Amino acid sequence: MLNTVKSLLAAEGIRLVAPLSLADCTVQKPYLLTRAGISTGTAILFAVPYYTTHCDHSARNISAYAVSADYHGFFASLFGRILPVLRTAFPKHRFAGFTDHSPIAEPEAAVRAGLGFFGCNHLFLTKEHSSYVFLGEIVTDAILPAPKGEITVCPGCNACQKACPVALDMPRCLSALTQKKGELTAAEAKALRAHGIAWGCDRCQETCPVTLSAKRDGTLYSDIPYFNDTAIPHLTSEAVAAMSEEKFAARAYSWRGRSVILRNLYLLEGKEDAK
Repeated sequence: MLNTVKSLLAAEGIRLVAPLSLADCTVQKPYLLTRAGISTGTAILFAVPYYTTHCDHSARNISAYAVSADYHGFFASLFGRILPVLRTAFPKHRFAGFTDHSPIAEPEAAVRAGLGFFGCNHLFLTKEHSSYVFLGEIVTDAILPAPKGEITVCPGCNACQKACPVALDMPRCLSALTQKKGELTAAEAKALRAHGIAWGCDRCQETCPVTLSAKRDGTLYSDIPYFNDTAIPHLTSEAVAAMSEEKFAARAYSWRGRSVILRNLYLLEGKEDAK
């Protein structure tokens, strides 16, 4: 079964795959397992690379994870293709797919499964794609061989913490500032203008030696069409204001509302509407 899952995911451009017994996972939302009719079994963890050459755009003003359409759309489509195949191939077993809204603590499970480790920036990192991955899992009631690994962390060079643009000046990171609702303080607005970012922040990821190594080796980049074909690396207030509700809802920054991203863009563009 595991080889079948790996083969299906490899065909989708996903090569980091490993199982972990549900007994070794921290179950945070048991009702999701109950809903799937699964009480014991295995979580097959996988890491989806999303960083594309579009993320290297010189004028990119949003976090790399938000350059492409919302990853939830990718996973919905992925599970729609893979789960029916697995249910047909293994009719005696149950299967369910999750990402983000998951019954288990995904980063911890991914580390224990051996897919990667934790960085000083509190992100999950892989050797191949650094922290530029989305985690997902296929949960099944099948019991698969899955040795439990230890929680591992990076050596601690602190390059990520040293690169944080606002850590020494404010109680919240730049990414959190871009997602704040309502009016920004003068200091917060100044921080956004100074760093030219309208949504999110990747400074701690960009300076990580793991990222630099993966970029140099070429493994950082994703060849998954979804992330390449939907890329919009540079936003303008005009473009965002002109998006239909459907197109806007498909972007990662839509969950906070159009007014928040527009406020940030107005600030960067020096428009009075920022108020």
